[in-house]
Amino acid sequence: MKILSLLNSKTTQLSIIILSIILYVLFAYQLQREQFSILLTLYSLLFLGFIILLKFGNFNFKQLTYIAFGFRALFIIAIPNLSQDFYRFIWDGQLILEGLNPYLQTPNTIMASGTIPITEAQELYKNMGDLSAMHFSNYPPINQLCFLIAALFSSKSVLGSVIVLRTLIIAADFGVLYFGKRILEHLKINPKQIFWYILNPFIVIELTGNLHFEGVMLFFLMASLYFLFKHKWILAAILLGCSISVKLIPLLFLPLFFWWFLKQDHNKKSSTVLNLTKLTTFYSIVILTLVLSFLPFLSQELISNYSKTIGLWFGNFEFNASFYYIFREIGYAFTGYNEIKIIGKLTPILVIITTLILTFFRKNQQPKTLISTLLLAVSFYLFTATTVHPWYIATLLILSVFTAYKYVLIWSFSVILSYYTYSQLDFKESAFLLYIQYGLMYVVFIWDMCFKKPGNQELKTS
Repeated sequence: MKILSLLNSKTTQLSIIILSIILYVLFAYQLQREQFSILLTLYSLLFLGFIILLKFGNFNFKQLTYIAFGFRALFIIAIPNLSQDFYRFIWDGQLILEGLNPYLQTPNTIMASGTIPITEAQELYKNMGDLSAMHFSNYPPINQLCFLIAALFSSKSVLGSVIVLRTLIIAADFGVLYFGKRILEHLKINPKQIFWYILNPFIVIELTGNLHFEGVMLFFLMASLYFLFKHKWILAAILLGCSISVKLIPLLFLPLFFWWFLKQDHNKKSSTVLNLTKLTTFYSIVILTLVLSFLPFLSQELISNYSKTIGLWFGNFEFNASFYYIFREIGYAFTGYNEIKIIGKLTPILVIITTLILTFFRKNQQPKTLISTLLLAVSFYLFTATTVHPWYIATLLILSVFTAYKYVLIWSFSVILSYYTYSQLDFKESAFLLYIQYGLMYVVFIWDMCFKKPGNQELKTS
């Protein structure tokens, strides 16, 4: 009882907020990606403070909002220290500002040409990394629009561009907060559940800190789901198309909306046809929105270059995977070679089959069922993917807020172990840390699947 009283006390809560501010400042301005032990310590303390604030704090919704976005404000002038992707974001934005198509030329090609229309090109090129420099851009059009906005407001300063990009991501988090709260209220769930996403150090660091645009994609996705639940399905379709045009992952969700529109009324034979019409129109609007977003970049080479670039993530790159590494070892045992190209072609097929099984055997006419099905579909995709960067699980985290499942919350902590790889000169992953990361998550996942139902809200806040 004394411990509970201590955790509930205003002094303890205020102390945790002050300590979190200090830790976030150290994270943003002092930490280097190679300092894994310091990174793990800072992150563990931040995560512990986050859990205590939500489980034992007596803050209202407005106060938690101030805290969450106050933490984000600490990063505003920080150069990301755990990811170099933002250099490519700035590069692409400046290319578009100069009227060039980022899908048609690689940075290597542009630098070799000797005609470089980009301010601070050498700094951007050097820091984006060899892997990014040798490939065409893989970022969809609305994501590119964000990069262009950064170039419009700050074309001659890397820090200025970083501030603009970060402002866009923070604004998107406000949108996720707004629509996430509205969805929770629609589902008759405590609106403070949204802070398991908004206040999570994983989201603060990976999105606001490291400038990953999953947050913008999730803003459109949350808005789409909200309007879908409110039966404004045309607007929902447009927003879903926009979400896909930020990050492609919501494409996986399209089959899962099938049952939402096919609610047959046996007393009215025409109702099935009417709903089928809505379904096909919904899909058509989503695809049309996506296609229209690509129109400014349309060329003969676009489809070829873009598809090849996306294909690399399935057949060439590997990082922080789980089941894929098991498949890889089986391949080694039988052939003696890394069969990533074969496995990379088979796993998307397996993901599609699983998604179709979820579609037709889990009739998701109810919002909670639909959300939990979306969660399971993208979970299976990441379980089998060849590459799982930490920020990829942001989609899982926001969807889990509307369910009782805790495995994603656990993963949002354990995924930080993947940064060990960057502390090694040869970038070799630790099998031991992979076992810990995925072992913790899969144990809780199995528990959730066996004993939890989508409607049981057990991720309780105070």
